[in-house]
Amino acid sequence: MTKENNISAKIHPTALVHPDSVIGSEVEIGPFSIIEENCIIGDGTKIHEHVTIKPYSTIGKDCQIFQGAVIGGIPQDLKFGGEKSKIIIGDRTRVREYCTLNRGTEALGKTSIGSDVLLMAYVHIGHDCIVEDNAILANGISLGGHVEVGYHAIIGGHTPVHQFCKIGEHAFVGGAYRVVKDIPPFITATGEPMRFAGLNSLGLKRRKFSPETRAAIKKAYKVIFRSEYNTSQSIDYINKNLKIIPEITKILNFIENSNRGII
Repeated sequence: MTKENNISAKIHPTALVHPDSVIGSEVEIGPFSIIEENCIIGDGTKIHEHVTIKPYSTIGKDCQIFQGAVIGGIPQDLKFGGEKSKIIIGDRTRVREYCTLNRGTEALGKTSIGSDVLLMAYVHIGHDCIVEDNAILANGISLGGHVEVGYHAIIGGHTPVHQFCKIGEHAFVGGAYRVVKDIPPFITATGEPMRFAGLNSLGLKRRKFSPETRAAIKKAYKVIFRSEYNTSQSIDYINKNLKIIPEITKILNFIENSNRGII
């Protein structure tokens, strides 16, 4: 894909596209949208009206960016000094109305959003965040800087997530509650303060986790959250007494690498 490779793109006459940006084939750019310099828009992506895409933004194939979204704005980090950084969005991701997605800082250099992600209206993604494939963020969610959201995780609407928090893969986070600690994979978390509320059983069934695997995960979390052991004692008990399947390894690695502590 080159700068000249946009002959099949449909660009509204009122849209502004910088000549240094790369527009893929079959791209649609709606009225009054602005594509600034050094952007890459993948084949088949549709950009609706009144969208702003700032410099150093890369958007994959077959994405949809809805009206009012701003992608690649400079970070709201007071330490940001104008350094070159970027935002990368994968394929088939949907960014709904009035989302704001900031690019990275020198700390990481980029904000990353995976493929097949759904960002509902008014979502804010702070600098240096990582949102993995198939994640769903409902309306009005706000991610602080350096937040990580795992594969197939779902976050309910109007949830603020503290900077540097991690949300594990296949986790389900109830809406309108604060996230100030890490949420391990495969669980449901809800309440104020945020707490363990069982497995994300429905999500795991939908994603074809076997009954045996779900039972093993449940047994591990019973030790972590429902026993008299503290976190380090729980990890030791699981390593010594439970069968270590790949999902249990992911749980243990997540907890051991948590900087903010788990809920």
